[in-house]
Amino acid sequence: MGSPKLETLVRLLASFALFIVLLVIISQGAIPAYASTKEVHSLLKWKSSLQDQTQSTSSLSTWTLPPQNAIDSNVEAPSPCGWYGISCNLAGIVIGINLTNSNIKGTLNEFPFSILLCLTFVDLSSNELLGSIPPQVSLLTNLTYLDLSYNRLFGMIPRTIGELKKLEVLHLDNNKLNGSIPDEIGQLCLLNELILYTNQLDGCLPSSLGNLSSLINIRLGQNSFSGSIPLEMENLTNLEMMGLAYNFLTGPIPPYFGKLMKLRLLILQNNELVGCIPPELGNLKFLRLLALYSNNLTGLIPSTLGNLTELIDLYLYANQLSGNIPNELGNLRAMLELDISNNQLTGSIPSTLGNLTKLTLFALDNNQLSSSIPNNRLDLSENQLTGPIPIFLCHLTDLVYLFLRGNQLLGRWPIECFSNSSLSIISLANNKFEGPLPLPSPSTFYYSIEYNKMEGKISSSICNATNLTFLILCNNRLIGSLPQCLSNYSIKLLVLNLATNYLSGIIPGRFSVRSNLRTLDLSENQFRGTLPQSLINCRNLEVMDFSKNKIEDNFPAWLGMLPELKVLILRSNKFKGRLDFPRVAHLFSKLHILDLSDNSFAGPIPANLIMKLHGMMSVQIGQEPKDKPLYMTYVYDFGVYEDSVKVILKGNEMRLIRILTIFTTFDLSLNNFEGNIPDVIGHLYSLIGLNLSHNHLTGSIPLALGNLTNLEWLDLSSNKLSGRIPRELGDLTFLGYLDLSKNQLTGCIPQDKQLSTFKSDSFHGNPGLYGTPLQNTEHDGAQAPPPPLLLFQEDNSKECAGNWFDRKAVGIGYASGIVIGISIAYISWETRRPKWLVSNVRRMERRGAKWMKKSKWKAIKIHGGR
Repeated sequence: MGSPKLETLVRLLASFALFIVLLVIISQGAIPAYASTKEVHSLLKWKSSLQDQTQSTSSLSTWTLPPQNAIDSNVEAPSPCGWYGISCNLAGIVIGINLTNSNIKGTLNEFPFSILLCLTFVDLSSNELLGSIPPQVSLLTNLTYLDLSYNRLFGMIPRTIGELKKLEVLHLDNNKLNGSIPDEIGQLCLLNELILYTNQLDGCLPSSLGNLSSLINIRLGQNSFSGSIPLEMENLTNLEMMGLAYNFLTGPIPPYFGKLMKLRLLILQNNELVGCIPPELGNLKFLRLLALYSNNLTGLIPSTLGNLTELIDLYLYANQLSGNIPNELGNLRAMLELDISNNQLTGSIPSTLGNLTKLTLFALDNNQLSSSIPNNRLDLSENQLTGPIPIFLCHLTDLVYLFLRGNQLLGRWPIECFSNSSLSIISLANNKFEGPLPLPSPSTFYYSIEYNKMEGKISSSICNATNLTFLILCNNRLIGSLPQCLSNYSIKLLVLNLATNYLSGIIPGRFSVRSNLRTLDLSENQFRGTLPQSLINCRNLEVMDFSKNKIEDNFPAWLGMLPELKVLILRSNKFKGRLDFPRVAHLFSKLHILDLSDNSFAGPIPANLIMKLHGMMSVQIGQEPKDKPLYMTYVYDFGVYEDSVKVILKGNEMRLIRILTIFTTFDLSLNNFEGNIPDVIGHLYSLIGLNLSHNHLTGSIPLALGNLTNLEWLDLSSNKLSGRIPRELGDLTFLGYLDLSKNQLTGCIPQDKQLSTFKSDSFHGNPGLYGTPLQNTEHDGAQAPPPPLLLFQEDNSKECAGNWFDRKAVGIGYASGIVIGISIAYISWETRRPKWLVSNVRRMERRGAKWMKKSKWKAIKIHGGR
């Protein structure tokens, strides 16, 4: 006898040889030819029973016999395996039919159930099949997938369907099937998906559904099922989706649903379910959608729903739920849509709902909620709420704080919505509200509805809000005149901001001597006439902005008597005449932003004006008092008001969305000033920006400008200045923007220090000027100056830094010199600040704020003007 290894090898070789022989036999058609022939003829018979399948363009055009007129033993038997929608096994037997969306019209009466016994997959969905499902479907005992959805099948589901013991997927939805679900369906123990929605099925749900322990997805909605949900469905522990909506189911929601731990979607709306919401539903930690609306549910909203931390949508509306809204709903931080409207809820609105920062739908209306909110505060600001105004808020008469800013809510507020409330703070900014202004309450301290689409006139009834301290209505579509009462009715008003509307007429002239007004912003309207001299009564005014109106007046030098005035902007009006000043010792002593640009002022720039601007010269940067605040702000309960103005930088309008207390600019551009630039301008040591462009100034550039060591931008363009460029300008190491173009300057451009960093745009339009960076490097036979000393070549990095900033800020204007060293620039659009930029810059600002304790001038927050 041979060795055991040899015997084993022989047996293996014999088995392999037998396998090869079987393959050859099968490939040669060892299966009787009549098998595939039967399949061919039976399928062709079914095809012939269908409508519109004789045309060459039909989906079944490939279902034909080969062109043979006689039977020849040497000719291969016809096979359907190459036909459209037909798949076969290796033996050439049909195992799959996929004719989804193939324009099949007809019935299943001639379908060859008795012939295609090896079928495992049948998809005839999205066609126009008519008639009933033949009971012969039970013959397809190898079937694992059956989809007859989206057809016009009617009649009952045959009881024989229970014979399909291998079936895993059954889709019969979107037909016209009627009758009840046969009990025999419970025999399909391998079924994963049972989809029967949108039919005309009725009767009770069979208890045999509880046998389908492998079921993952059951959808029986939009039928006419009645009765209660079977207790036996407790066994469906693999369920991930249960859809029973739009039926007539009665009884309670079974508590055992809380044991179906894999559920992700539970959809039971539009039934006649009664009783309480089972607290056990709070166990479904994977649940993402819970829809129980439009039933007859009663009782409390269970606090256990706060455990559903994966929940995205919660719909409980149109029931008879009562009691309080549980605080625990504030734990559902993934929530996008929450609708518990149209119930009988009472009590308070939890402040914890403010944690739901991702909400796009929030509906509480048509309940019996009181305004007894914890802390009397509802804060839903900076979410993604959409849709109409939540009118239920008008009924919360004891609500004190309402924050809805920074959403996308729309619609019209009832004018009297807040007038009878206890609201102290109303913050509705940055939404899409429209219509007339809702009137604040007499209790209202802070009223902000800016950046909306409010329209119409400002009613004088607004003055009934006698406690009003902040009134911010800017960036709307308000028209008409400014109510007279706003100038004298309230001694409490600190901020009146009506900028960027369509207000017109004359500014009322009855500002009270008891006024506490601190900020008055009427910019970008259509006011005309003169400035009322009663403004002199507003001794606390710090910010005054009348830019972009039609005010026609001489320079209001009397405003210099306001002891706290820090910002005065009269840009783009019709002011005219000379800047004459009375011989008073202290005028504009705290002013650090003065913008008189784009008017018709004339005459010389008065040196006595400049000498009075102690706020621009008295303290040099880095020497401010340690307790001086960083920004011009006003802190109130639950918030901070930040003054905001627009300035002109590099010929572009930019908005400072917060004003640094040490931000100092002087702008007389676009006027008719003439004469020399006064040397005393060099005493304004704190200046960060100086713009005297587009005037008729003559003479030379004062050497004293070299004293302005904090200067970051200097624009003297479009004048008639002559002489040489002072080398002293090269000492301005923070200078990031320089424009001396379109003058009559002569000589060689100094090539050392900061002046070597600027491009030709800063110097063009001066015929007598030459040297780098201008192309005419030689003038009158003189040779170009030598290259800058190595000692100053490091300054080139500042030019690169400026170019980098220009590229990054091209969408919002230029601010190349604004931020040097560790200065912090907040750059954003008024409509919406980009989060990716703000998150990085905020970290920079925190570092800068610490450094500002030593030197507070490097944190300018800017965003692009509209």
